[in-house]
Amino acid sequence: MQSTTRIRGAVVAALLGLLAAVSGPGSAQAADPAEAAGTTVGDLTGFTADGPVYRLSAGAAKVRVSFVSEETFRIELAPDGTFEDPAGDAIVLPQGAPPRTRWKERSDRYDLSTGDVTLRAYKSPLRFALYRADGSQVWSEAKGLSWDGEKTTQTLARGADEQFYGAGMQNGRGNTSHRDKTVEVGVDYDWNDGGHPNSVPFYLSSAGYGVFRNTFAPGTYAFTDPVTTTEQERRFDAYYFAGDSAKDVIGRYTELTGKPFMPPVYGLEMGDSDCYLHNANRGERRTLDALKVADGYVEHDMPNGWMLVNDGYGCGYEDLAATAEGLKDRDMELGLWTEDGIEKIADQVKAGQRVAKLDVAWVGEGYKFALDGCKDAYKGIEDNSDARGFTYAPESWSGAQRCGVQWSGDQYGTWDYIRWQIPTYAGATMSGLAYTTGDVDGIFGGSAKTYTRDLQWKMFLGTTMTMDGWAASDKQPFRYGEPYTSVNRDYLKLKESLLPYQYSYAHEATKTGVGMVRPLVLEYPDDPKAATDAAKYEFMSGEDFLVAPVYRDSTERDGIYLPKGTWTDYWSGRTYEGPVTVDDYSAPLDTLPLFVRAGAAVPMWPGIRSYKDRTAASPLAWDVYPQGRSSFTLYEDDGVTRQHRDGAYATQRADVRAPAAGAGDVTVNIGASEGKFTGKQSRRPYEFSVHTGSAPSAVKLKGTLPRLDSAAAYASAKQGWWYDRDDRGGVVKIRTAPLSTDQEFSVKLENTSAVGGRRAAANATLSAPQGQEIGAGAAGTVAVDVTAGTADVTDAEVSLDVPEGWRATPAATVDRIAAGTTRRVEVRVTPPKDAKAGEARITALTRYRSAGESRTALQRIAAAVMPAPPTGEAWASDLEWLTSVNGYGPAERDRSNGESGASDGHPLTLAGKVYEKGIGTHADSDIEVYLGGRCSKFTADAGIDDEINGYGEVAFSVEADGKVLWTSPKVTGASATVPVDVPLDGARHVRLKVTDTNGSKTGDHGDWGAARFVCS
Repeated sequence: MQSTTRIRGAVVAALLGLLAAVSGPGSAQAADPAEAAGTTVGDLTGFTADGPVYRLSAGAAKVRVSFVSEETFRIELAPDGTFEDPAGDAIVLPQGAPPRTRWKERSDRYDLSTGDVTLRAYKSPLRFALYRADGSQVWSEAKGLSWDGEKTTQTLARGADEQFYGAGMQNGRGNTSHRDKTVEVGVDYDWNDGGHPNSVPFYLSSAGYGVFRNTFAPGTYAFTDPVTTTEQERRFDAYYFAGDSAKDVIGRYTELTGKPFMPPVYGLEMGDSDCYLHNANRGERRTLDALKVADGYVEHDMPNGWMLVNDGYGCGYEDLAATAEGLKDRDMELGLWTEDGIEKIADQVKAGQRVAKLDVAWVGEGYKFALDGCKDAYKGIEDNSDARGFTYAPESWSGAQRCGVQWSGDQYGTWDYIRWQIPTYAGATMSGLAYTTGDVDGIFGGSAKTYTRDLQWKMFLGTTMTMDGWAASDKQPFRYGEPYTSVNRDYLKLKESLLPYQYSYAHEATKTGVGMVRPLVLEYPDDPKAATDAAKYEFMSGEDFLVAPVYRDSTERDGIYLPKGTWTDYWSGRTYEGPVTVDDYSAPLDTLPLFVRAGAAVPMWPGIRSYKDRTAASPLAWDVYPQGRSSFTLYEDDGVTRQHRDGAYATQRADVRAPAAGAGDVTVNIGASEGKFTGKQSRRPYEFSVHTGSAPSAVKLKGTLPRLDSAAAYASAKQGWWYDRDDRGGVVKIRTAPLSTDQEFSVKLENTSAVGGRRAAANATLSAPQGQEIGAGAAGTVAVDVTAGTADVTDAEVSLDVPEGWRATPAATVDRIAAGTTRRVEVRVTPPKDAKAGEARITALTRYRSAGESRTALQRIAAAVMPAPPTGEAWASDLEWLTSVNGYGPAERDRSNGESGASDGHPLTLAGKVYEKGIGTHADSDIEVYLGGRCSKFTADAGIDDEINGYGEVAFSVEADGKVLWTSPKVTGASATVPVDVPLDGARHVRLKVTDTNGSKTGDHGDWGAARFVCS
């Protein structure tokens, strides 16, 4: 079956197939027959100097070297002696006065120098090399610039350990080194793994330099030995940046091409996109119906900052002003998709539009046209309102970082989609793209579980949205029911509380060019594993959060690499000393593997659904992980207008002083808020969560604060502190009365410790075996493993926090667990009879004593509630499916797969025989049922449904408890029906799988006709 993706792709191809041919002047010049095999620049024949500009000749070829700053310069080559500049001023911004330069002729070269670098121009043949002022080499050409009738190439020698990054958004790549790899730079409209939307003709090297090719032509960068970088044009134009670090190089590149824009604060909130008027996939609706969806966010207490109301081909809009006003009433802003261009943007913005999403359908004239669209849409918002420009683009170019968010296009919601997106966005930061993202769970396919897992980690990207109307059902975070709705709400609210942190990094990006989402190698360049696959599927969100998303259908995460330093599990408070690789990390559905760097001081807005919930009396909270000396500078402005560009903003610095490890005092100093803006709080209360792991003897703020004895007392107090030993290993919670923001103050925690406690190594840890199952309404046990640290554990009491309606009985106290050993403790639990099958949210907690202190350890664990097993002869389509993954739309009960919606298939038909009972799927499909060891065999007729008319190629398989019991031969649409008769021998879990075998997934409608289990 031809999917919507392929149909849409065909439209795009028809519109944009000639893109490369129109990418800009310089790419379509007629080739000189003599250049067909390629020409390399020859010996130097002429040299002239004119201030910071130097002109060199090599026969007919001309080269121009221009210095922009002490560390930045430009090399241009005109093979025929005539310089061209097709990019003009579209990408490169006006720069300041050029630096003072000097030159000197030597026997074999000319040295062109600033105070920081020297560019050597060797004479025979003409070849360049860059050196620092101390004489160390930065890079050198292995041979001179070369060209033929269609392209130009630079060839650089590669260092023994040199690593390479950049080239824009490279799907599935980028946060680890490009060494020994070839990347394409250009628009290919491949939005899947291996594609390269939002390409950028810029790369940087661990040797301390970066290169930007000033062009709109596509390129190929091969980071082999030697390194060859080629653009599809018969000219050469490149800027070079020298720096002491990758951050320096990114900063200099974005100084040239533009610093990332400062989004409005609602741009950092979740966004929602759909078509309402003329929606072919959803039936006729009106634009004002978007307000009903907005109400869903409010009713489910879920943050959402903006909505696109016309996101679909052929979708129009009406009642724009009323829709915008209605969204504002719900604390959201109006966005529009620019399918028809931006000619109407002035009127749309005046009606209330504040977000513009660009699309490939009207940027077909080339990369410059796409970049101009980004700039013009951004400008259209600013020219017609007091708001900040805010755009989204799926295909862009260098310079787009100054006007929009880049998103990776239209994808399917799958586990693999989550996997390859992780390195994509962190890697894009290495090209100065500060805001990159993808639709939550894609726009096609997807499931409740992949949606929730995808949303979790995307809350740490800065910008993200969900898109509806293309999958079988809409994709708002409240559509899937429990437990998914609650988990999604928790993460949306966590992101909302982190807005001060993320907004401060947005401001930092406007100064440094470095986005918040970072590969580990950017923060830990000297770590040998940071550039490797060991860190490929994780990233830093700012300097303080390490995020390691779950990208498989699993409740564990392996291979989490933590670099040097102390890291705290955000959920349990357990500390790790890096460098270390964490395996078997317990990650039930509600748990994103998330670690906080010791020394972090994270500003937060607690308890809000929208940034608009903030009032003059709202508190500012600081989440502190004390270790040594550290600081964080909070940035604040009005969040929506452009007044910050004229200096209307404020900064406030938190400085933390703590022991490097173990016992001691902890001081948090909050500096005066410097600066002013409309709406700035003159006074506000402060809250602190200080993760010490050991209770202080006193907390002082201009005198001793009162100590409170319970969570309830703390919640009702205007000022005071409470040591919550059960919160993540022990957290000191402090609340102040309103304080002037213009005056600094200090909070001192006496006789406490750095993060981890006075003796962190003596802390016990909790874990739990995988695969624990509990029957609904049946008494059972949940096993918890308690492992002692370097000291004995005594008086250990293990309890479980279980879902509402469950009964849990704390286990008997364990008198002693010897240091370094593990004791398994079983806790009795009983779910209610009507407990929903699936994963339960359970947290294990143990209170104990060790090394002379009362301590607490906790751990989220995975346990599954099982439905009642079948009896007698049970149809597979009548059973509850524990999991149901399907290649296109939902798997169908007693019908064929059909289209993208539920129950839209036809009667199951194989080789002319119609089946009343069975399952209709589309490869790749995986359906899991629970049998509880009660069934002896499975029977069915397997084949590709007749509705495909002979297409398709798949294989069927039956798995039980992780073992493959039966696999069919390859089955095509023309194959005979395959009988299935598989002994189950008391299997507990059975999976019915249909797998594509030829890579096309066209027509792969696999049916399990008359599928049934024979049970006792």
